[in-house]
Amino acid sequence: MKEKYTVTGMTCSACSAHVEKATRKVSGVRDVSVNLLQNSMTVDYDETEASPDTIIKAVTGAGYGAAVAGKTGGQASAAQASRTKDPAVQEARNMKNRLIWSIVFLVPLMYVAMGPMAGLPLPAFLTGLENGVTFGMVQLLLTLPIMYLNRRYYEKGFKSLAKGAPTMDALIAIGSSAAVIYGIYGIIQMGRGLAMQDFALVHQYHMDMYFESAGTILTLITVGKYLESRSKGKTSEAIGRLMDLTPKTAVVERNGEEQEISVAEVVPGDILIVKPGSRIPVDGVVTEGFAAVDESAITGESIPSEKTPGSPVTGATVNTSGFMKIRATRVGEDTTIAQIIRLVEEAGASKAPIARLADRVSAVFVPVVIAIAVIATVVWLILGYPVNFALSIGIAVLVISCPCALGLATPTAIMVGTGKGAEMGILFRNAESIETAHTVGAAILDKTGTVTQGKPSVTGVYPATGTSEEELLSLAAAAEKPSEHPLGNAIVEKAAAMNITLLPASGFEQVPGRGIRVIIRNETVMAGNAKMLAEAGIAAGAELEKLARDAAAQGQTPLYIAWGNSLLGIVTVADTVKSDSPEAVRELRDLGLDVILLTGDNEATARAIAGQVGIDTVIAGVLPQGKEQEVRKQQESGTKVAMVGDGINDAPALARADVGIALGAGTDIAIESADIVLMKSSLRDVAAAIKLSRATIRNIKQNLFWAFFYNILGIPLAAGVFYSILGWKLNPMFAAAAMSLSSVFVVTNALRLRFFNPEKKYPGKQNKPGSTISTKTNGGTEMKATMKISGMSCGHCKNRVEQALNGIPGIQASVDLDSGTASVTGTAAVDADTLTKTVTDAGYTVESVDISGS
Repeated sequence: MKEKYTVTGMTCSACSAHVEKATRKVSGVRDVSVNLLQNSMTVDYDETEASPDTIIKAVTGAGYGAAVAGKTGGQASAAQASRTKDPAVQEARNMKNRLIWSIVFLVPLMYVAMGPMAGLPLPAFLTGLENGVTFGMVQLLLTLPIMYLNRRYYEKGFKSLAKGAPTMDALIAIGSSAAVIYGIYGIIQMGRGLAMQDFALVHQYHMDMYFESAGTILTLITVGKYLESRSKGKTSEAIGRLMDLTPKTAVVERNGEEQEISVAEVVPGDILIVKPGSRIPVDGVVTEGFAAVDESAITGESIPSEKTPGSPVTGATVNTSGFMKIRATRVGEDTTIAQIIRLVEEAGASKAPIARLADRVSAVFVPVVIAIAVIATVVWLILGYPVNFALSIGIAVLVISCPCALGLATPTAIMVGTGKGAEMGILFRNAESIETAHTVGAAILDKTGTVTQGKPSVTGVYPATGTSEEELLSLAAAAEKPSEHPLGNAIVEKAAAMNITLLPASGFEQVPGRGIRVIIRNETVMAGNAKMLAEAGIAAGAELEKLARDAAAQGQTPLYIAWGNSLLGIVTVADTVKSDSPEAVRELRDLGLDVILLTGDNEATARAIAGQVGIDTVIAGVLPQGKEQEVRKQQESGTKVAMVGDGINDAPALARADVGIALGAGTDIAIESADIVLMKSSLRDVAAAIKLSRATIRNIKQNLFWAFFYNILGIPLAAGVFYSILGWKLNPMFAAAAMSLSSVFVVTNALRLRFFNPEKKYPGKQNKPGSTISTKTNGGTEMKATMKISGMSCGHCKNRVEQALNGIPGIQASVDLDSGTASVTGTAAVDADTLTKTVTDAGYTVESVDISGS
């Protein structure tokens, strides 16, 4: 049996590891997966040997809280309830309050403690050696609220220490406590000095307090924890949005009457009525009527699918036009959308958090530091030194080991890195995403809306002999204007862009599975597929038939336009490739990634799109479950996977992937399921995000090195190793300066990320017309060129230029009519003069040619 649990009290990757270790010890437990960000755990166990009570007891015994998670249930109301009760929201709110109040007390604490060093004025009762005790007590009183606000670090840290499994919390608790204890010791010593009029003793401890260090450590660590807490609970929000897609009610036909009932009351075999514009409530089969159904939520395909009696339909998809009745076949948790929800939950829960280096070493670092402090104290006592001398040595070791720089090493680099990403339009949802992205070895790209534009547009206008392009478009757009079909809308938009006047049409008729008919100037105009043309007894002709076949082979949809008994021509429509997709794929390959195109669309279309952008591996015709399985298959081969998508159907794969990347223009569900969101919806930002991740991780490792290097140098000095030989004993001012210096170094190093430039390591070389550039790629050569062309006014012009350029051996070209540009790629070295002559010979003017390579 597999069951999900909510786990509370986890604050770092070491915590999740301890929870998993404790649960695995329970007899009968086969597998455990703990998700730190979701505060959840999925356990696969044998019911005859283990039970929820024994599992919860094991987690509780490890020092954490656990409870069986509430089941999703499959209804929107349940989703709403789970969102309103989401503990992650409350945790983020509490963490924010802790942070605000910690800063409120830290600001005056830093002013009082550091003011004299900076020459800042202080009230008279805090200045001078005679007020040393008051000076120290004010700092203590400002530090205590910060410690109380962040008491969770002490509760969890000391508990983990008691169990022999110290975490980062233990490091924070020990270090800050040592600083405060030493500060209190300093106040006591100043009190003794004032009582004995020993101002030398007062002077020795006057600036020998570390209250500000304790307050700074706790506050800065809380900043990082707050940023983490904000990212928790995103999967539950995504699930809630998914559930909201399913209608709350359905119109069912019972006893010859229409009734509106709750979707939860629908049972298999019910006949449901689905009207235009409404969502299909459950999975079923069409029994009557005809409709165009938008299935992009499930398949990712932007072009609606035509449904006739006998066609299967899926819940949560949209009836864009037409009326139909369906027989329910799968309801409740058996529907496809419910399975997607379940996949998002399971994939999110199974994603193991990345163990931070600081957490991994804390298990060794903390006990070693404590042992050194105790040994140093005992040794100096044995050597006959006073108790206060030995005690100051021991506490100095703990103070110098305060994890201020260590605590700053990761969060500062993460914060600067994520800030730089946000500036670039790349949003990292959490620290894990920026940490994991640098390990990615494969990038799986969704097709529709990711590599392509995501909506149909006219790609070619091919008039028959005796018909002009304007006339063909005018009649086609006039016929399609009453239609709600996206293919028709693309033709209407194209005619509008060319300022073509539409003739009035009447008698609109939709022919299921064929196309449409209208009356224009007392003649029937047909716009549809080859079947419609054949049934009307109209011959297309060899030339237009070849054009239609070629278009279909390239993933385009040919629409035949006939007026009366004459074929006027063909208009091709397709979801076109984004202009930056080929360059984005090249950059991903430059980073050493395997690039895979994964789509729910048919293989012919997928292959055509892959050929245009330079992707070799294509996996087509897969549903959401299949996408998630393909991602899992790649992971099982040992590859870290980045999944890039924008649709609801991509949500399970985005959640399953090591790094889910969603385009900002995509659906809310895809964005909520992703780890990284590209706000500019540019595929090139995928490579930029990976480069930024690599730079950030490199920065973190540098920070951790120097943070530990500081401790390696400082601890022997604090322990008095050089006292007997050279008379060196840790000077409190030196310790404070060294601690500050290590923190400043770490922060300064992290700030270098602000100058990160994604083009720096992989610069593109711009070449003047007439130059040639090529580089070896997989044993061949690769070139890329962008041409600015004038004189193109229609789809026919576009196709003529494409055909001319594609006629050059080893060259692939695509033309964007709106921008008047041609993107040329290939495996041959071609100069600008050749490209210019080819386009000029086709009858158009070349304004500029930029050839580049990598």
